[in-house]
Amino acid sequence: MHISGDHSELVVGGRLDVRSAADARTILHEAVDAGEGDLLLDLSGLESWDATGLGVIMGVHRRAGRRGRRLVLRGVPLQMQRLLVATRLHRILAVEGGIGVENLPRV
Repeated sequence: MHISGDHSELVVGGRLDVRSAADARTILHEAVDAGEGDLLLDLSGLESWDATGLGVIMGVHRRAGRRGRRLVLRGVPLQMQRLLVATRLHRILAVEGGIGVENLPRV
């Protein structure tokens, strides 16, 4: 897993899973604490995430809200969009351009 960017826009690549969750949480929380306004999280380079990785995203979402910020996801891969819909988290998380639930192939 690798994360690059600053306190307003970050790019996440690789795998966001139980092995990388602690490092990702630290980096993302520091970005939330250091900035103002929306925090854009570009996930287009993310290969996969597991429940722990999704938990990190939700924790960052909550922390941003407490700081008066909003976490916005960009470039969410299709497989991960399906997971957000299946868990109904697409109703809670801000996704740039939204998720076209009706356009997602059924699994």
